[in-house]
This record gives sequence, structure tokens and C-alpha cells, in this order.
Amino acid sequence: MTPLELRASLGLAGLYALRMLGMFLILPVFAVYAAHLSGGDNHALVGLAFGAYGLTQALLQLPFGMWSDRVGRKKVIYFGLVMFAIGSLVCASVTSIEGMIAGRALQGAGAISAAITALLADLTREEHRTKAMAMIGGSIAMTFAVSLVAAPKLANWIGLPGIFLLTACLTVAAIIGVWKVIPSPALSRFHSDAEASAARLPAVLKHPQLRRLNYGVFALHAAQMAMFTVMPLLLASTGHVPVANHWMVYLPVVVVGFIFMVPAVIVAEKRNKLKNVFLLAIALMLVAQTGMALYMPNLTLICVWLGLYFIAFNILEATQPSLISKIAPTAAKGTAMGVYNTCQSLAMFVGSAAAGWLFQHGGAAPVFWLCAALMALWLIVTFGLQPPLPVKTQMFHIGENWHGDATQLTADLSALSGVKEAVVLIDERVALLKVLQSGWDEAGVKTLIDATRNAA
Repeated sequence: MTPLELRASLGLAGLYALRMLGMFLILPVFAVYAAHLSGGDNHALVGLAFGAYGLTQALLQLPFGMWSDRVGRKKVIYFGLVMFAIGSLVCASVTSIEGMIAGRALQGAGAISAAITALLADLTREEHRTKAMAMIGGSIAMTFAVSLVAAPKLANWIGLPGIFLLTACLTVAAIIGVWKVIPSPALSRFHSDAEASAARLPAVLKHPQLRRLNYGVFALHAAQMAMFTVMPLLLASTGHVPVANHWMVYLPVVVVGFIFMVPAVIVAEKRNKLKNVFLLAIALMLVAQTGMALYMPNLTLICVWLGLYFIAFNILEATQPSLISKIAPTAAKGTAMGVYNTCQSLAMFVGSAAAGWLFQHGGAAPVFWLCAALMALWLIVTFGLQPPLPVKTQMFHIGENWHGDATQLTADLSALSGVKEAVVLIDERVALLKVLQSGWDEAGVKTLIDATRNAA
């Protein structure tokens, strides 16, 4: 990576982390502290407030990404961060659960993840983009883990309003970072590997294998939000753990989940056992959710079920994007990820709202039975998933002034050893390939592209 690419990648990963920290910090404490608001004794409304962020995020995420193609990446990012900051201030100042619902919806209206991804694509060369995306993914995972540990202590010190004020301050820091740290791109264009295309949406939505994965991310995150809608209350009531000490429960189970996730992902990727590992993780998640529904009389059993949950969650969260990348049509990878992320955001709303209503009318067990049903259906759906080929996506720049025969170059690249799929996109000046993880003719690809570039 060049210094500019490294600066852009680290800066955007930091921007993502700051923004996600504000969202994740409320996960383990919201259900407890929302009870102090007027109307907070109505768990159905608490669930709506918890998930309202996801609804507006799902509605605006793809449109904001497409908007950034027209008006510029940074303008959309600034607008989204301002909306998120205003929503955070509203959440910090309200005294009723209805006001909290409005504030959370405003937070979600700052739907800038697609615009950030597009800006990253503008600022990095094709051959380094995967590494840059991995930095963002790593920052999100780290932020989630830190939030589970830090949030209970923070909530005890400054309360839920204080966390929302902190979120607003972090957002202002993010705005300054976009202004001062992140470079402005010399050229912005559409990137099929990183952005959603309206023209490709129908094909992606109809793709039977992608629909299985989209249901999967919906089920996983609906269950996540449902669990966090009630688990803090159960830790306090059944587990008799003060809210300030909830981190003592979350820290060990998150660490255990990470320890088991690493070898599972290595086996899945290196030995081409991705579907097998994926199915086992869903089954483990089903066991955890069923256990929570059937028998959770004390803190020990809560920790056991949470440990199994986080082992499964970490494996599934790490492997699903890889499955999307392997299965999605090469030219529609960005669109497939956009739909996937939208399903994830929608799940946040549906899971929280459903869990709040169920908890209000039937207690915790129906919430976990709902989660178990989502997992059972996911397990059934995933049995029909075609095992993906052991491939990875590679991108090559073909030159800004290239005017060759895209159809012929696509055919020539597709014929090379180890290349399973290829497409040349003249408007984007790239060749996108799906190649075997090892043994593909990288030198042949570069030679062929160089030859056609020189000929053009």
C-alpha cells in the first residue's frame, strides 16, 4: 500500500470504529436503563426504541450509497454523521420512551456505511482493496468486543444519557477525522466490487444461494438483538449481577468465542469445509437458543449458554461475508453485499421489536423460542446451499485509456488456468476475476492484461 492508501484505510477503519462504538455501547445496557424513562415499563416500546435505528438504517443505506455517486462521498458522510450526532443528542435529552424511539430513528438515518465503502474504493487500488476492507472488518469486530466490556462500567458512571452524549462527541471527532485525516479522492467512480447497483438488484434478489445467505444474516442479527433486549434484564434478575459488573460475564464468553472461532475459520477456508463449519455453527446456535428457552435458572447456566452463543456467533459472523464473496456473481459482489447489509439492519429492528413485544406478554422464554425457531429454519435452508468453490476475488486495473475488446479479454482471462469467472468492466477500468485460492495463473493474467493494454 502507498502511504495515501494506508492513511485512507486506517482513517476509514477508525471512522467506522468511532461510529460503531456509539451504537455498540448501548447493546448490553439499553434494556435496563430504558426502564427509567417514562413509559419504559412497556417492554414492547423499549424493543421498538432499541431497534428503531435498524429500520431507518435499512431504508437509507443503499440510497445513501447511490447518492454519494452523484454528490460526492464526503458530503454524504458529513450529512450522515451530523444526523447521527443529532439523533444521539435527542436520545441523551429525552425523558420518555417515545422520544427515545424518535432519537434512535434519527441515529439510524445517518446511514453512511455504503458511502464509506465507496470512498475506500476510490482511495485504494484494486489489488489492495481486500486488505483495506479487512481493516474495516477488524475495527468493527474489535469495537464490538470492547463495547460489551466497557458499556456496563460506563453506564454505571454516566448513565444511558451520558453514553449518548459520549456517542455525539465521538461523532464530532469522526467528522473532524473525515475533514483532516481522510484524503479526498482525485477521481470518484462506481465500483462493482464495493457498491450496489440498481440495475443488478433484481438478479441478486432472485439468486437462490444468495437468498439463503440473506436469510441467514437476518436470522443471526434478529436473534442477536432479541437476546440483548432481554439478557441484561436476566443477568440482573436471575443472575443477580449488578449492571456495572455485567462485563465480568461478557468478557470471558467473548474471549472463548474468539478462541474457538479462529481454528474453525482456518479449517473452513484452508480445507474447503466452509459449508460444513457453517452448518455446525448454526446447529450450535440452535442448541444455545434452545437451552436459553428451556433452562436458565442461575448465573452458571446463563454463562454456559452465552459461551455457546458467542462461539457460534463469531464463526457465523466471520464466515458469512466469505460465502457471499464466493457465491455472488463477480460483477455484482458490491450489490450482493449491499443487500446482505440491508437485511442485517432490518433484522436489528425486527428482532428488537419482536423480542420487546414477546417479553412484555410472555417473559423471556418466548423470546428465546423465537430465536431458536429462526435458527432451526436457517439450518434447514442452509442444507440446500451449494458448497462454494475454494475461490477468491482478484481485481486488476486495465488502464484509464484502455479501449480494447472487453468481450474478448473476458473470454481470454476466463480460459486461463485457475480462473473460474472473469468480467472486464470498461467504465470502471477493471478486470474482476474469481480464481482458485491456490494454483491460478497470476502471471498469465498480468501478462494478458499488460499485452492488451499496450495494444490498445
